[in-house]
Amino acid sequence: MKRLFLVLTATVLLAGLSFGQTRLVDQRISLKNGKSFTLNLAEGFEIIPAMEGLKRVRFFAKSPDDRIFVTDMYNLADGKRGTVYILDGWDAERGKFGKLIPYMTNLRNPNSCQFYRDAEGQDWFYLAETHQLTRRKFTAGETKPTDTKPQVLATFPDYGLSYKYGGWHLTRTISFSPGGKLYVSVGSSCNACVEKEKIRASIIEMNPDGTGQRELARGLRNAVGLRAIGNFVFATNQGSDHLGLQKPDETFYALKQGTDYGWPYCHSSNGKIFADPKCKRPGQCSNVPAPYAYFPSRSSALGFDYFDDADAVDTIKNAFLVSLHGSTDKKMGHGYKVVIMRKGEKLQDFITGFLQKGTVFGRPCDIMKLDANSFLLTDDHSGIVYLVRRRR
Repeated sequence: MKRLFLVLTATVLLAGLSFGQTRLVDQRISLKNGKSFTLNLAEGFEIIPAMEGLKRVRFFAKSPDDRIFVTDMYNLADGKRGTVYILDGWDAERGKFGKLIPYMTNLRNPNSCQFYRDAEGQDWFYLAETHQLTRRKFTAGETKPTDTKPQVLATFPDYGLSYKYGGWHLTRTISFSPGGKLYVSVGSSCNACVEKEKIRASIIEMNPDGTGQRELARGLRNAVGLRAIGNFVFATNQGSDHLGLQKPDETFYALKQGTDYGWPYCHSSNGKIFADPKCKRPGQCSNVPAPYAYFPSRSSALGFDYFDDADAVDTIKNAFLVSLHGSTDKKMGHGYKVVIMRKGEKLQDFITGFLQKGTVFGRPCDIMKLDANSFLLTDDHSGIVYLVRRRR
């Protein structure tokens, strides 16, 4: 953890240095359903459809027995058709999974799951659905939960899940820190409003058993991407939709305990904080911190991971890779890519081509690092899990 803290700090201090422009090359993608298209990928890497045939596949988790679990919300409805899958039968040579095992079914918008081993050596499986956070005992090798009596650690408000209210924030994302704290993000119920429940538009912290719940940060309209890395908790955040097509930014934060990041009163534009012209409060935005990094408006920044390994190639070394899911309005064209992000530097493209001439070929969602130069990527539009790795 200490090494990672020093690396992250060094990344900040060296932010003014340039790592050079990344060159993208065309790569043809051919799917089992007969569709084919071309993506543009950083030179020296390859991208492979590792598993196809899912629906609205979302966020990854690695189990204590080294299997990959992934959530699938099925579609945009506020329903109970979600699934947690196990990606099994890994073929490293081909870069593909051979089997898709439904671990849990009939779930309410399962966006995120995680694993944790307690002080007694018991492994636990945590699942975040729209209305609740649960955990159950996990047994190595199981393909269905053997613990049929999950513990409910927290419940969440679940109304306002409609574009009618200016929000569709039914996702709950969870992440564990190396020290064993559990973090949960809960999006707003609206586009811009004063919430009735304090937990809305916030990230909370708790112990693994659900005790000691407290607010870590608030004023985050919809922090879907959440990952604790070393001594930091990082989050992507989606900006409001009522301020035009070019602002506010989508933002990225290294969260600080007890900080209010401004929503719905304050926003970011090109990394600078400004006050909402209609939604005002005493003191305005004087104490609202600028983001660690920012992305184009409506690009919908979601999952990310950090590549700090000594043998990582220069393209991604000491950088975050961030999924920009893409604007709902395809005409804007913002997002639909994976970008390289280093604090204080201009964003660079790592994968593009998920939107071409008004046709959507995919919407990147989560990124999970496998090793220094490879990662898994979910596409919740086409239901694909991709493997991206350094070309052999």
